[in-house]
Amino acid sequence: MRKSLFIGIAAATIAVTALAGCSSARSGGDSSTKIAKGDTVGVSLPAKTSQNWVLAQQSFKSALTKAGFKADVQYAAANNTVSDQQNQIEAMITKGDKVIIIAAQDGSQLGTQVADAKKAGITVIAWDRNILNTKNVDYYVAFNNYLVGQLQGQALLDGMKAAHPDKTTFNIELFAGASTDANATVFFNGAMSVLKPKIDDGTLKVLSGQTTFQQVQTDNWDPKNSQARMSNLITSTYSNGAELDGVLSPNDTLGRSIITAIKAAGLPNPIVTGQDSETDSIPLIMEGIQYSTIYKNTDEEAQGAVKVVSALAAGKEPAGVDKNDKTNAYNGTITVPYVALKPILVTKANAVEAYANNPTLEALAKKG
Repeated sequence: MRKSLFIGIAAATIAVTALAGCSSARSGGDSSTKIAKGDTVGVSLPAKTSQNWVLAQQSFKSALTKAGFKADVQYAAANNTVSDQQNQIEAMITKGDKVIIIAAQDGSQLGTQVADAKKAGITVIAWDRNILNTKNVDYYVAFNNYLVGQLQGQALLDGMKAAHPDKTTFNIELFAGASTDANATVFFNGAMSVLKPKIDDGTLKVLSGQTTFQQVQTDNWDPKNSQARMSNLITSTYSNGAELDGVLSPNDTLGRSIITAIKAAGLPNPIVTGQDSETDSIPLIMEGIQYSTIYKNTDEEAQGAVKVVSALAAGKEPAGVDKNDKTNAYNGTITVPYVALKPILVTKANAVEAYANNPTLEALAKKG
């Protein structure tokens, strides 16, 4: 009896010791392998459809190197982007990257890849865009995208009121990003939280009648698509002399394409919003052609993700994690632990001040 009891106690002790050893190899309380300085961190970026994606590569390389990690930064190809990104993530898993930071080309089509990463003990961080309908995401680092939409919606209202102080009603059209981008709906919902009450009370009129996300989304965030749609709206709705007072544009690239279509039609310039503070849009803002943009510092966002990795490598819980922000971080399955960064609305009035930490953008604003 004593012998049996001794064997049972010994077995239990071994089991507890093994579990403790296993626990000490975890990071951040999740099921991931311990991360250490010198490890390789994979960064999977989407196609280079806007300037901020182009800037992201160097931002990550610089931030990861400075923090003591090796950087494996890759882009999805311009064609066949989803499968390309899927293959890149699988390759990062095979190579043994300890962390994979993913800016999803299509957040709904990476479930298999992030599940494979978690099986391999890899920490998965969604960056800038959430990854949808999966439990296999450890953290989400992004600017507060619902707030981005709210800022855009309010800027549209403020800009139209300033441009037309005698008007009590305004005609507007709505544009949104790609339905494959999880952020696009968040931007749109944020903007509509500001605009829909004004549509409902008659202050704003969407003459085309196109007010749902699916009606106004832009395939692939492609400016050719937004320019074509704006041209079609002008022909169908504004060729009879109706005035277009404002356009909700979700980013600068689409905003410039919308402005191009309006200019080609010979219409007066309306209030047009944007996002990303692209260098081609800053002069337009300073000239009063584009009304606003949103400043989301790519370096700051990359550093936000790297700070999460550094904290995990130190065996600490990353700072500033919100586990309950369903508005920004619910992915359809879980509310992903979320590190939020604050976006800045930029107009001609505050551009120089807003870009004070960015010499390139500050110079453009001062030049204007």
